Amino acid sequence: MKYKIVENINPNIFRGYDIRGIYGNDLNEDIAYTIGLAYAKYIEKKGYNKCVVGRDNRSSSLPLSKALIQGILEGANIEVVNIGLVTTPMYYYAQIFLNDGKNIMPGIMITASHNPKEYNGLKISVDNFGNACGKMIEDFRDFVFLNAKEQINKDRNVQGIEKNEDIKNGYLSLIKNSIALGDKKIKVVVDTANGTASIIAKDIFDMFKDKIEMIPLYMESDSDFPNHHPDPSVEENNADLKKAVLENNADLGIGIDGDGDRVGIIDEKGNMIFADYYAIIIWRYLMDKVENKRALFDVKCTKSLADEVIKLGGEPVCYRTGNSYMKAKMREGDFPFGSELSGHIWFRDKWPNIDDGIYAGLRLVEIMTNTGKSITELLEGINKYYSTPEIKFVSTDDEKFKVIEKIKEYCISKGYKINDIDGVRAEFDNGWALVRASNTGPNITARFEGKTEEEMEKIKTEFLNLLK
Repeated sequence: MKYKIVENINPNIFRGYDIRGIYGNDLNEDIAYTIGLAYAKYIEKKGYNKCVVGRDNRSSSLPLSKALIQGILEGANIEVVNIGLVTTPMYYYAQIFLNDGKNIMPGIMITASHNPKEYNGLKISVDNFGNACGKMIEDFRDFVFLNAKEQINKDRNVQGIEKNEDIKNGYLSLIKNSIALGDKKIKVVVDTANGTASIIAKDIFDMFKDKIEMIPLYMESDSDFPNHHPDPSVEENNADLKKAVLENNADLGIGIDGDGDRVGIIDEKGNMIFADYYAIIIWRYLMDKVENKRALFDVKCTKSLADEVIKLGGEPVCYRTGNSYMKAKMREGDFPFGSELSGHIWFRDKWPNIDDGIYAGLRLVEIMTNTGKSITELLEGINKYYSTPEIKFVSTDDEKFKVIEKIKEYCISKGYKINDIDGVRAEFDNGWALVRASNTGPNITARFEGKTEEEMEKIKTEFLNLLK
C-alpha cells in the first residue's frame, strides 16, 4: 500500500498521555504512516532496534496498524513484533515478556480506550519508561513534524522486518499463576461492553471455573459498542450489569472498559463500588502482607481511602491522574499497589505493574473466596463522606488549561489550601473540590466531597458557579 506523508497533522491529537483523535478526521492511515516513519527513527536514535505493535477491536484499528507498521519498517532498520488484536494489558505483557522479563520494550498500542467508536489513538512507548506522557509526548510530536518535512521528497525503501507473535497462552499463564483462590465459590457477572476484552475474558474465567461461576454480559466483540458506552467508571454505563447481578443473585459484577485496562465493580446489592473504595478493600487485605506500606492513589480519590490507609498503619500518597504517570510512579516509589478513580489499578506484589481490568476483578474475587465475606462486609466501618461522581464540562483543548489557571488564582485569592499537582484540589476542613483539565479529551472534569451532603453541595455550588 502506498501512503502519503502528512505535514499538517493537528497538534491537538498529541495529548497528555497518548495520541488520540476522530478517525477519518484528525487521524487516518496517512497520519499513522507519518507517525510510524518518525517513530522508527526516534527509537533508533535512543539505541533500540525492536518494538511491539498491538491493536484493539475498533474497526479502524486494523487499517491504522497496517499503515503504522509500514511507516516503521520504512523509517529505520527496526524489527516490528506484531502481536495483532489484543487488549492493552496483553500489549503491556508483550512489552515485558517478549523482552527480558523486566524492562519495557518500546511499542505502540492502537486504541482509543473508552472513547466513543468514532475515535482512535496510539499509546506510545519510546523507551523503558512505559507509555510516553507530558513533555515526552511533546518532544515526540515535535520530532514527527520535523521528520515529515525532511522525508517529504525522499525515496523510502523497506529496511525493517516484521515478525508476528501470538502472546495469548503466555498471558493466560501469567494470570493463572498470579491468582490464589480460596474455598468459597463465587458467582460473578462480567460485562466486557463488546470491547476488546471480549476476545480473552472467557478464556481467563475458564481457568478458574471450579471456583468461579462466570455469567457473560455483552461478551461479543463489536466495535460499534451497541449496548452501552465502554467506560465502567461512569455509573449509567453499568445499568445492565447491576440488573444482571441482582437477577442472577451474583456476588459481584465486573465491568471492563474498551481496551481492557480499567475495571468497574458492582456489589451484591447492585451498588457501584468506585475504584477508591475498591482500593480500601485491597489495602485492608494487603497492608500486613507487604513491607512498603505507602499507598499511591490519584487526586480524584475519596478521603475515606486516605483515612483507611492511616488507620491500617500506612502512608497515603496522593499523585496526579494518568496511566503513564501513575505506572511510572509505582515503579519509582516501589509501591505494592496503586489505584486511580477511573478504574486503572496497579499491583506489584505478585503481578508486573500492568493495569488490567480483568486481573483487578480477579484480585477482588480472590479476597472474597479467601475471607468468605461479601463486598458490603469488606467495606464495613469506613469513614463516611459524600462525593459526587466525576463531572465533565465540554471545553476546548486551547481553553481548558486557561480555565484551570483562573480556578487556581481564585483559590489563592480566597486563601484556600490547594494541591496543584494535577489541576486544582482545594482542601477544606469539611471536604474538598477538584477541578482539572482532562488529558484524553477537550473536557474539564470536577469532583466534590464533603462530610455531609449539605457540605458537599455547598462546596460543589461554589465551584460550579465559578466554572459557569
